[in-house]
Amino acid sequence: MPDAPPPLPPPRPRVLSGMRPTGTLHLGHYHGALKNWVRLQATHDCFFFVADWHALTTHYQDRSAIESNVYDMVVDWLAAGLDPEQATIFIQSRMPEHAELFTLLAMSTPSSWLERMPSYKDQVEKNRELATFGFLGYPLLQAADILIYKAALVPVGEDQAAHVEVTREVARRFNRIYGGKTDDSARILPEPQALLTETSKLQGLDGFKMSKSAGNAIAMRDEPAVVEDKIRRMPTDPQRVRRSDPGDPARCPVWAFHELYSDDATRAWAETGCKSAGIGCLDCKQPVIDAIQREQAPWRERAAEILANPKQVHWIVELGTERARAVARKTLKEVRVAMGLVY
Repeated sequence: MPDAPPPLPPPRPRVLSGMRPTGTLHLGHYHGALKNWVRLQATHDCFFFVADWHALTTHYQDRSAIESNVYDMVVDWLAAGLDPEQATIFIQSRMPEHAELFTLLAMSTPSSWLERMPSYKDQVEKNRELATFGFLGYPLLQAADILIYKAALVPVGEDQAAHVEVTREVARRFNRIYGGKTDDSARILPEPQALLTETSKLQGLDGFKMSKSAGNAIAMRDEPAVVEDKIRRMPTDPQRVRRSDPGDPARCPVWAFHELYSDDATRAWAETGCKSAGIGCLDCKQPVIDAIQREQAPWRERAAEILANPKQVHWIVELGTERARAVARKTLKEVRVAMGLVY
């Protein structure tokens, strides 16, 4: 008799995450999330999506650049190393299945769960234009994004773990109402776990949170000369007025970049040289400039190849959307059956 075929490997845990389309990404995006995505795709079944509906919950009046922002961001994803052969990359608004599950979940989700979200209260108090149903309901749309793929893990920082907990509550309530009495059927929508990740809080050029709107960001694909100019113009320790004045790295925004990019020996050189006035601020900045330029070089190279054939990006997104749709439709069918909507 022929030997039995070897057993199939166990399925990889599924991961789901998304980003709002803000255009080209900066180093904060890369070190805060994208670097982790690239690592996860080798070990998990990853679904990464462009959250363009989520962008409209806060910027519904400012939509002129949304299309270019979507594809600029996908180019950065691919340039950073996301592989469409390993990960499913798609656009949220191309998936009406998300909107249907959002609607069906809304039937059993208490509105008080959404009204209690701190981000909703705080931001509406600051801007009454955000008092829309879309902004109120975005945590439930986020839950639909996750649950429709039955994601086991959602990579987030500690400050975002509450959003995953809301998704777990929504799934738990739905399963209790529509799941029947058996253990198997009670988990129509499995509860995801937050995958807590070490998100780098990379400061901007001015020492505050890096943000394109604040004008303190280094884009992932900035040209080398642009990077050099931005770093050279960074403020340093305000108490180091003259070259001969000793400084303190703890007061200098450049030090945050050394902590991320420099090895132990370089950091020791920079710290000693700063405190003793043995080196100038431009001397201190040069290793950071060199490290960022080295990191960006492969990104720019891959991006140039992608942009030489723009249709390639559209094709990657098209294939990813169809792959995601196959999974989403299966879950949606199960939800309709559970809710008695298959006539």
